[in-house]
Amino acid sequence: MERFEKIIVDAGRNTKDILKKTKDMTIHAVDQNDDGKFNLEDVAVIASVVGNSVKKRAQVLKEVTDEKTRELELKMLQPIFLEDLNNLLMPKFIRITERDKKRAESEVCKESIGFWSVQKDLCMVNIFRDSIERYDLSFYPDCNSEFYYVNPIDNENYIALNDYFEYLKQVRINELQKIAQDLGAKHFRVIYKEEQSIFSRKSEHKKMGLKPVVSTDLNLENEQRKYSRVEIAAEMKCPGHSPVMPKLKYMKYDPNVNGLIAMRMNENGPLLHQKIEFKFSNFSGLKENEAVKIDAVLKAMKCNGNATLVSETKNESRRYLEYEIDF
Repeated sequence: MERFEKIIVDAGRNTKDILKKTKDMTIHAVDQNDDGKFNLEDVAVIASVVGNSVKKRAQVLKEVTDEKTRELELKMLQPIFLEDLNNLLMPKFIRITERDKKRAESEVCKESIGFWSVQKDLCMVNIFRDSIERYDLSFYPDCNSEFYYVNPIDNENYIALNDYFEYLKQVRINELQKIAQDLGAKHFRVIYKEEQSIFSRKSEHKKMGLKPVVSTDLNLENEQRKYSRVEIAAEMKCPGHSPVMPKLKYMKYDPNVNGLIAMRMNENGPLLHQKIEFKFSNFSGLKENEAVKIDAVLKAMKCNGNATLVSETKNESRRYLEYEIDF
């Protein structure tokens, strides 16, 4: 019986010791000012620690949110910066525009020099007018237009869309003239010709019961063609001289021009006269499938004029240069 009571007393004493140790540990855990007691000052310190932790988590959350917002804004506005130009592959079709309010006020677009845009499946670089010099590009006739297409022989030169076809026509005429002079021609002439199609119509009489029905359709097979425009684009008489190898740019890969030069430079086979006809569509830099996309973009932006690029590219197939040269 005495042994049992001793066990009970020891158990009580152990329990008391455990509780005392637990209390001491708890006080130590919450005792923030090391005075061995848990009081209001400790509560204030704990509240401050908890508050700082909450603030840190809030700050982290804000930073994450700000970064997500920034990424979303970058994705939407697609800014181009100066450092991007080193790896930037310029598209053939570009636009020069003013800095819009949305990008001017955006923090993510600060110091941007343009932006990417995708319209009707066509990717386009939009150059801010106040940042043109950063791109190291040249423009014909100047940089005051809005839309440009790349020069087919110089990917750092862009031609205003409204001047594109006329410009390429003129530079090729000029090059043919220079070729004639270098080869020592005594006379040369370049004639510009534009073909016009006139479609004849047929009337077919069919009978349905007792009443005749007349139908009219385009007979493409019997179309008659004639030139709607013929003009001498360049002509000159010269004293003639020994040939000098021409430096070609726009006509560099034309087989007829290269053949002419080879025959003239061959001393064993003197060339006296040559006549060549060039079709514009064979050396136009802007193809019809690309013109369709650009027309769609211009229409979506309500910038299309009286004529479409598609119609102009089709007209190129009706335009010719006749080149006649005498030595």
